[in-house]
Amino acid sequence: MNIAEQLLLLVVSTVANTFSAYAGGGAGLLQLPALIFLGLPFSIALATHKVASVALGIGATLRHHREHTLDWKFAVFILFSGILGVIPGASFILTVPEQAANLALGIMTIGLALYSWHQPELGTQLVEKNRNLPGYLLGGSGLVLIGLLNGSLTSGTGLFCTLWLVRWFGLDYRTAVAYTLVVVGLFWNGAGAITLGMLGTIQWSWLPALLLGSVVGGYLGAHLAIRGRNTSIKIAFELVTLMTGLALVYKAVGSL
Repeated sequence: MNIAEQLLLLVVSTVANTFSAYAGGGAGLLQLPALIFLGLPFSIALATHKVASVALGIGATLRHHREHTLDWKFAVFILFSGILGVIPGASFILTVPEQAANLALGIMTIGLALYSWHQPELGTQLVEKNRNLPGYLLGGSGLVLIGLLNGSLTSGTGLFCTLWLVRWFGLDYRTAVAYTLVVVGLFWNGAGAITLGMLGTIQWSWLPALLLGSVVGGYLGAHLAIRGRNTSIKIAFELVTLMTGLALVYKAVGSL
């Protein structure tokens, strides 16, 4: 890549990851299509995006660690529940047609936006629930399925984790976004990146700009989320989710 293309990647990555860190997911809405637009085949773009998205988790973790707002035992529970689905999902995606994957994820993502929008009080306050054995078992099963999506589909699956933490465990949006960025961004995506790297190909020469933009965007977005209100974060979540879903459906239908 020439310098102009590297700068373009840096800008796209920073903007995409700032919005993602603020809303709780959706970095692939801008970053993955940009990689494909600049010439990478889908499988290579996906693997490269997964590696870069790990840096989003690093930037967000650095910011949230300063606030000491996370229950690390609960974070470990989310981590290991999702990992059970991420690795087989990442192995599975390489055998799935891109069009089918995009259409399926797009429809589900639009559903998330509409559900959150029709629940105006959802996630505006922290009301912990389902913190017993049955609750953890059912909640963990949901996280396994979301981990499967995270490993196997292309963009925006962190949004699923954010909404599940809000809906099932009673977190507010600010807290749920923090867990999503640290656990999904750093660890789930890390496991998916390793799996895709072993089975596919990563465009290593494109990573410096992507990694820098991901770290900066992750830190900046996390800072804005910490300082923001739950109602504002909820609106941002719904907008990013809706745009991600529509973009994926458009891409799938456009390839018919």
